[in-house]
Amino acid sequence: MRLNDIKPAAGSKRARKRRGRGPASGLGKTAGRGHKGQKSRAGGGVRRGFEGGQMPLHRRLPKFGFRSRKSLVREDVRVAALEGLGDVTVTLESLRASGMVAKNVKYVKLFGEGPLSRAFTVRGIPVTKGARSAIEACGGTIED
Repeated sequence: MRLNDIKPAAGSKRARKRRGRGPASGLGKTAGRGHKGQKSRAGGGVRRGFEGGQMPLHRRLPKFGFRSRKSLVREDVRVAALEGLGDVTVTLESLRASGMVAKNVKYVKLFGEGPLSRAFTVRGIPVTKGARSAIEACGGTIED
C-alpha cells in the first residue's frame, strides 16, 4: 500500500453540482436560482438582517438594559428564609411586615427545598413543588 493508492470509502464523497452546464445536468438555464428577482442576479441578494425594508429586529430592540415592570412588584422567597419569620402563618402581609419583601410587592412565590424546624401555614401564596414538599414534611399546610 502506498500513499497514491489511498482512496476515500466508496460513496463517502459526492460529486459537486456543476451548475449551468445544460438541461441534462438538471441545473442548466437558471442554475437552480429560479426565475428573475434580486437573488437570481449575479452579485444579488440582501445583507444579513435585512427584512425587506421593514425596520429590522436589531434596530427595533432597545440598545441598553431592559427591566420588566413586572419585576418591580414580584418577588421570590426561599423556604429556608421562613425560619426567620416570627409568625407561623405566612401571608403576603406577614412577609411585608417582617421586611422579607418590599412594601410595593404584590406577588410572591415560595421556592426551594430543605428541612424546616417548625410547621408553617402558608395562606394565599403560590409555592413550587419542592417548597410544598418541604413545608408538608415538617407538618405545615398550604391553603390557597
